[in-house]
Amino acid sequence: MDSSYPSRLLDDAVGELSRLPGVGRKTALRLALHLLRRSTDEVDSFTNAISRMRHEVKYCTVCHNISDSDICPICADSKRDTHTICVVENIRDVMAVENTQQYSGVYHVLGGVISPMDGIGPSDLAIDSLIERVAQGGISEVILALSPTMEGDTTNFFISRKLGPYDVRLSVIARGISVGDELEYTDEVTLGRAILNRTIMKSEK
Repeated sequence: MDSSYPSRLLDDAVGELSRLPGVGRKTALRLALHLLRRSTDEVDSFTNAISRMRHEVKYCTVCHNISDSDICPICADSKRDTHTICVVENIRDVMAVENTQQYSGVYHVLGGVISPMDGIGPSDLAIDSLIERVAQGGISEVILALSPTMEGDTTNFFISRKLGPYDVRLSVIARGISVGDELEYTDEVTLGRAILNRTIMKSEK
């Protein structure tokens, strides 16, 4: 136990909180002391919400977005354009594109990008299920909205090759986004314009 901590329980809590991304021990201590000042009911509500999220949140069986049910609200929305699929790296990117209010189609979350340096290959991503969705028919366009990094471009190329046999328009978001930028950190106006001004990778037959 840290000699400056009067309680092992506090030290344990700080240790767990400091494991969160971007949270150092000083911030973790501040958060732990804040929780100590709250009522037990408030802390129980907080911890129960975290526990329920971890145990009960599901992944959409269609697009792999997070959901409270087997089908996410976007896939279940009859007002969405189900003929257009926007392919993104992760769930945060779904939120980023949705915040632009410039896209009305559906999504497909890959769960990452191809990165041999990190040991991530095509089989580690939800690429096969994307191909299956297209193969089932009814899809007119697939938008590749991956971050404009080397790994994102590699993934774009791989998917374009896999979709080659199918009669579907394939496009990538416009490069108003700087090369090397992460999609989730792009401002909504720039991202919205990139979606609207996407470029065709493969023409319709």
